[in-house]
Amino acid sequence: MKNLIIRLLANAVALAVASWLVAGITLQGATTGRRILTLLIVAAIFGVVNAIVRPVVKLLSLPLLILTLGLLTFVINALMLWLTSWITGKLDVQFHVDGFWSALWGALIITVVGMIINIVLPDKAEVH
Repeated sequence: MKNLIIRLLANAVALAVASWLVAGITLQGATTGRRILTLLIVAAIFGVVNAIVRPVVKLLSLPLLILTLGLLTFVINALMLWLTSWITGKLDVQFHVDGFWSALWGALIITVVGMIINIVLPDKAEVH
């Protein structure tokens, strides 16, 4: 459970950085507390999309992933962010990605920030 909460917070931080750096990714909220709540909701939806949809898409696109030496992964990540934006729009959550290129840059930033957070945060403590 603790690991799930840490992943949720890490996704929220990565999404916040992406919305701050990419002009096409907007996160709205009247107050800071509302923005944080929106980020947590979007991070949860993004996590579910990455856990359920992403593996299926990667499996179906496996030949293209091999052909492009894995570069298609960036496009898949962008599509997952774009799908998250579409879902949040249907749920009336104030998060929006304007187009594919914004999604691509946002996914790239989320990947980099996630990698940095994974380096900084230790994995599960080893039991001796």
